[in-house]
Amino acid sequence: MTILLLAGSPSAPSRSTRLLHFTGEKLALLGHRYSKMDVRDLPGDALLRADFNDTSIQAALAQVAQATAVVVATPVYKASYSGALKAFLDLLPQFGLSGKLVLPLATGGSQSHMLALDYALRPVLSSLAARHVLPSIYATEAQVQWSEQEGLSLDQNIFQRINEGVQQLSDSLLALRKISNNDFDPIPFSQVRCSV
Repeated sequence: MTILLLAGSPSAPSRSTRLLHFTGEKLALLGHRYSKMDVRDLPGDALLRADFNDTSIQAALAQVAQATAVVVATPVYKASYSGALKAFLDLLPQFGLSGKLVLPLATGGSQSHMLALDYALRPVLSSLAARHVLPSIYATEAQVQWSEQEGLSLDQNIFQRINEGVQQLSDSLLALRKISNNDFDPIPFSQVRCSV
């Protein structure tokens, strides 16, 4: 089971991508493997023209298809997720996230943009048939700081929310693995009790 870290920021470096990579490191500490994809690295012309013959687009779509879970990160611009991420999500098939767990992350200038995840991004992820969209994590620019000397510095609240999101994603992946491996003890029907 693999996790795809999908960076939707059109710029680099970005707070949302740094938050995404921090989340990936936390998942790795719990024993999960992950791969990375930056939408901004895809050829812009092929992305905007939905050129499915482009080898980079084909490889990106295959990467999504092979993942069991997707952690998607985006900056919030004008009360919505990035246009670069939108262009990529539009390329996914109708059920492109079918059976996948999704953890949305976003960064923005202020708390007033927090609902962009729930009102703009979550419906799109759900319409792509994600198995489960985990609770979103939103951080303001003040809560995600970077310096060359000290690296990434997170507000304690965001640090805690990331830990909770990572744990929830990890637990869900382990439960899926158990189900797919049939690692459960069947219960005979005669032992099933129902109450009315």
